[in-house]
Amino acid sequence: MADNAETDWVSRFADEVISEAERRAPGKAIVCASGLSPSGPIHLGNLREVMTPHLVADEIRRRGLECVHLLSWDDYDRFRRVPAGIDPSWAEHIGKPLTSVPAPPGSPYSNWAEHFKAPMVAAMAELGIEVRGISQTQQYTAGAYREQILVAVRERARIDAVLSRYRSKQVEDYFPYKPYCDLCERDLTTVTAYDDETTELAYTCECGFGETVRLAEHDRGKLVWKVDWPMRWAHEGVIFEPSGVDHHSPGSAWIVGGQIVGDVFGGAQPIGPMYAFVGITGMAKMSSSKGDVPTAADALEIMEAPVLRWLYARRKPAQSFKIAFDQEIQRLYDEWDALGRKVAGEQAQPAELAAYRRAVGTATGWLPGTPHAVPYRTLASVVDITTGHADQTLRILRDLDGVEDLGEVRPRLDRAQRWVDDHLPADQRTRVRESPDQELLDSLGREELESLRLLADGLDDWSLEGLTTLVYGVPKLQAGLAADAKATPELKAAQRAFFALLYKLLVGRDTGPRLPTLLMAVGADRVRKLVGA
Repeated sequence: MADNAETDWVSRFADEVISEAERRAPGKAIVCASGLSPSGPIHLGNLREVMTPHLVADEIRRRGLECVHLLSWDDYDRFRRVPAGIDPSWAEHIGKPLTSVPAPPGSPYSNWAEHFKAPMVAAMAELGIEVRGISQTQQYTAGAYREQILVAVRERARIDAVLSRYRSKQVEDYFPYKPYCDLCERDLTTVTAYDDETTELAYTCECGFGETVRLAEHDRGKLVWKVDWPMRWAHEGVIFEPSGVDHHSPGSAWIVGGQIVGDVFGGAQPIGPMYAFVGITGMAKMSSSKGDVPTAADALEIMEAPVLRWLYARRKPAQSFKIAFDQEIQRLYDEWDALGRKVAGEQAQPAELAAYRRAVGTATGWLPGTPHAVPYRTLASVVDITTGHADQTLRILRDLDGVEDLGEVRPRLDRAQRWVDDHLPADQRTRVRESPDQELLDSLGREELESLRLLADGLDDWSLEGLTTLVYGVPKLQAGLAADAKATPELKAAQRAFFALLYKLLVGRDTGPRLPTLLMAVGADRVRKLVGA
């Protein structure tokens, strides 16, 4: 993708990373990294932490170079609070490592961390994101960082000098290592003494327990975050790792880590773009029903993996964007389908083409797609009208777009069905009337009745194009205009009034799905019955 170097942010970062890797570690696999804490639902903002290095690592692999994407699971972090909806008795676990906290009630997983890791692992597999996962619990408890911990403790005065530049209050007896209590397993501990020669460390815990251990042999504690992160950069040889905007304020882990990594651990700070906020439209409804913020797994229930990948690939990390769980998802899919047509017609701009290719596949192959890409808004309307009845859905899609088997429109059909079921407000659901609204029909004037007769007479052209021409053409015919007449403000007003009348007669509302789709779903005989023709 060298032709995209000036327009595609992924290619530009790949160029930088390859150049830096050749300088730092020639001949070795290039290391990109991410970190996630499974302390709760891993939301769509967190997905940017993984998707950004994934796209860069994938571009490097596309160029034939060896590249590994490390994903550190920060499952040795402390359990900080009991979320809403969880038994308050879980407060007894506050301060324990996430892997030592029981999973939420009813979970099939062994601990809190595994419960929240599992949906993200499944989502990454569906998205084609290949990582080498690292459990920080396993790393720390296996002694993988023992030497680095001893270095950090030995250099604690140097680390403290860096941190003190950003503190409003000075700290006495700074210590960069936090033991987990051997009795209660919590980190409510205070280091009371340390001997640099013997590495003997004494601590006390708020639970009343205390002991003396040899840090050179101790595996039940961890470095504090602002030291842990740069330690890992050096230990893993990370060349590229992004970080959220909150990590770039003065005194943050990214800023402080950049000063610690070289002086203390002999490493170098990665190339690290700051990534911006990912917003959600329709989140309020979702939060109230789900009890949490939307995750990648939630998004993949209503959109295909390539579309979700595209949202992250087409925006530079520093650009914020929103993911739609409301009606905007239909417009999003319209954009996606339009881009697909541009790519097929070789009309896409280089940056558009690069983002599309990164969305539909990776260095290892293509992601599954929908063979027959019927518009999402059409599928949503059809499954709404038919309440998901397979035979009725197939009948309509056959008439609409020549679909012979529902497998042709999957998985998009299933995503649209899930969106209708979970996110379409009840007052916007379509329920076709069982019998004519005789009271409304009796109240209509001569022109309105004439418009309904013209509609009924034109239903013989039973195609989406024919029905579209019909519903827009009835007001034109009544105005004495040709079917291809340009719309004037007066004509548009007449069309809106006609559409509103049809919606009232068919579904009892002023609005609804696109009328041609609705007419095709209802069927000609039933339409004639409901409009009184």
